[in-house]
Amino acid sequence: MKAPKLEIPDGSAAQQLRHKLNLNQAEFWGRLKVTQSGGSRYESGRNIPEPIKLLMNITYGTQRHADRLLSYLREKKEK
Repeated sequence: MKAPKLEIPDGSAAQQLRHKLNLNQAEFWGRLKVTQSGGSRYESGRNIPEPIKLLMNITYGTQRHADRLLSYLREKKEK
């Protein structure tokens, strides 16, 4: 199975989504167990580690996308 394309691929997209959801950085990033300052760095262009990207897409993406990501990760683990 090919890895699904991430709906939220980078910090810029995360920032746009955060504004759309009307959340401050502490609220948005705190759900992912990332500090506000860490989230701020990601939104400013620092690379987001792959596990955080995956968790962010599962948490804030659509249910369908989250299901595809989880299926991909489970299949990857079994190999």
